[in-house]
Amino acid sequence: MLFLVKKAQKRDDQAFVELMEIYKSSMYKVARSYLRREEDIADAVSQTILDCYDNIVKLHDPKYFKTWMIRILINNCKDLIRQNQKEHLLEAPPEKGEECMELKNYEFQELMNSLDDKYRVILLLYYGEGFKIREIAQILEMDENTVKTRLSRGRKKLGQVYSLKPAAERR
Repeated sequence: MLFLVKKAQKRDDQAFVELMEIYKSSMYKVARSYLRREEDIADAVSQTILDCYDNIVKLHDPKYFKTWMIRILINNCKDLIRQNQKEHLLEAPPEKGEECMELKNYEFQELMNSLDDKYRVILLLYYGEGFKIREIAQILEMDENTVKTRLSRGRKKLGQVYSLKPAAERR
C-alpha cells in the first residue's frame, strides 16, 4: 500500500486510481455514518477523491494516507451537512430503485442509525475500519480519553438497543 501512495504522490494516476478502488468501501461507510441521502454520500466521496488527488503531494508521511483521506472525507461530510442546513430544502421521498449492495445488512444499519452521531462514527471507525483509538482521536481531532469513553458508551447503547428488539427480529 505504501508503494501505491508514494507512486501517487509522484502523480502516477493509475496508482491513485488503485488507491481509491481499495478505499472506496471504507469511504462509503464513513460518509454513510454522517449523511443519509445517497446523493450527499456520493458528493462527499467524489469531493474527497478530488481533494486527495489535488493534495496528495502535501501528505508528509505516506503510511498515514488512510487517516488523512478519512479526515478529508469527514470534513467534506460536515461541510455538506452545514450547507444542507442553510438551504432548508424540503426532502423528497426516496426514489424507488435497486438496493445498494453496501446496505445488505439492513438490521445492522438500523441499529447504527439508532445511535447518536458521536457514538456511531467512533464505532464505525474502530470496528468497521480498524482504526486504533489514537488514530480515531487524530481523525476526529479529540482527546484519546474522549474516544475511549465514547467507544465504551457506544457499545453499551448498541447493546441496549439490540436487547430491546424481539428475539424474532434479531435473527
